[in-house]
Amino acid sequence: MANTTLIKASKAKNDEFYTQISDISNECSHYKGHFKGKTIFCNCDDPYESEFFKYFALNFNHLELKKLIASCYIGSPIANTQLSLFDHESVENKTTKHPHRIEIMEMVEGESSNERGLPLVEYLLRNKKNALTRLQGDGDFRSPECVEMLKETDVVVTNPPFSLFREYVAQLIEYEKKFLIIGNKNAITYKEIFRLIKENKMWIGRMPMGTDMLFNVPEKYEKNFLENKREGSAYRIVNGAVKGRSQACWFTNIDHKKRHEEMILWKKYTPQEYPRYDNYDAIEVSKTIEIPADYSGAMGVPVTFLDKYNPEQFEIIGMSASAGYNAEIVGLEKNSKFKDARPLMNGRNTYARIFIKRKQ
Repeated sequence: MANTTLIKASKAKNDEFYTQISDISNECSHYKGHFKGKTIFCNCDDPYESEFFKYFALNFNHLELKKLIASCYIGSPIANTQLSLFDHESVENKTTKHPHRIEIMEMVEGESSNERGLPLVEYLLRNKKNALTRLQGDGDFRSPECVEMLKETDVVVTNPPFSLFREYVAQLIEYEKKFLIIGNKNAITYKEIFRLIKENKMWIGRMPMGTDMLFNVPEKYEKNFLENKREGSAYRIVNGAVKGRSQACWFTNIDHKKRHEEMILWKKYTPQEYPRYDNYDAIEVSKTIEIPADYSGAMGVPVTFLDKYNPEQFEIIGMSASAGYNAEIVGLEKNSKFKDARPLMNGRNTYARIFIKRKQ
């Protein structure tokens, strides 16, 4: 029998990767107009440590926000090592037994300079319009009080737990919230997530999927990376600091200009250069930039096609990624003599493919 504890740990290993403020700034800068006058909720973010909270707090006036809310789960390593403003404990005994939420209603010009060197949260709370309150529950995004905060929110921006990504996105869709979140690239192949992408209810953010995202990690990961992992694969060293490397990208339902850029198609279709799959009535296009300009049928393209996906130019009709669950997400009729749902050529599996058609 498999060790369920190890399996759970493996699934959750990226849940303690913390986003760098440079990546947050680079992506969020494209949505300034969508943030104006809005309430932003970072609901997986301890305000003491979260770079999401820091970014929006320091840019509160620049983005013309209405309100900023941040909350986090009590079980997170960060939440359990912070000095609470509620508990008068020594710095040597930093323990927070109660998760908290912070509301920022006003940022006085010049506060970000913080000349006295106070922690950002404490500095912000000198303004009486801002407030830090203790949560009654554990701070889980699914808890009733966190759902109530979500209801008053316009836009959610955060890095949610990868292991709960399906459930997290489902909640955002249920409450019809705008969002800009980070997730594992493999989430594209989840049937629940792909269905949203296919229906144009969710898409990839501005940052190209090929960009190498690096994350801040707890010390326990640094030691493990250095002793057991290969640099450049699981981690990188930047200015002497160990940064975790994750197959991650931005997901959003907020419109951006890149999504409407038309791809220039230049290649012509030939049967020799674009072979057909054994089990699907579609041709194989191994590189997005080589989508033929004169072919109107179904085409299998790499998942990274979503970087270039313009819903006015292309229609997504399905996906085939692995043999297990694809009957629900493949949008093409499969040749019945092949039991394998993966895209096959000469009897061999290729890679995960999104099936598309050009719009006339």
